[in-house]
Amino acid sequence: MKRLLTCLLAATCLCGGCIVGNTLPDPKDARGPQVLRHVVLFKFKDDTTASQVRDIENAFCALPSKIDVIHDFEWGTDVSVENLAQGYTHCFFVTFKSEADRAAYLPHPDHKKFGEVLGPHLDKVLVLDYWTK
Repeated sequence: MKRLLTCLLAATCLCGGCIVGNTLPDPKDARGPQVLRHVVLFKFKDDTTASQVRDIENAFCALPSKIDVIHDFEWGTDVSVENLAQGYTHCFFVTFKSEADRAAYLPHPDHKKFGEVLGPHLDKVLVLDYWTK
């Protein structure tokens, strides 16, 4: 009897993260609360120099130290082999904890100053915001 109870307890512990019936575990349980991602893609004008692009990268990367509502930040350049980037070369992820944080970020003076650095060199921009799931 003890052996049966031990086996049942072990099986219960091992199956703690398993799917029961048709119900999947809630992804938020494993990842914590949702965050708001602000995704920004840039296509620069053809006459923008590599030095000017570096200045823009540095200016964007400085924003998290200047704007405290930015929860997380990451960026990179396109390395896709699919040739579907349509000229966009840079992708930036700015993460917020709330819509109120995003609302404070958009008109923030340091964000506006960054826009002034970027503006003369920008051919196209794509912005997409989403709540993580």
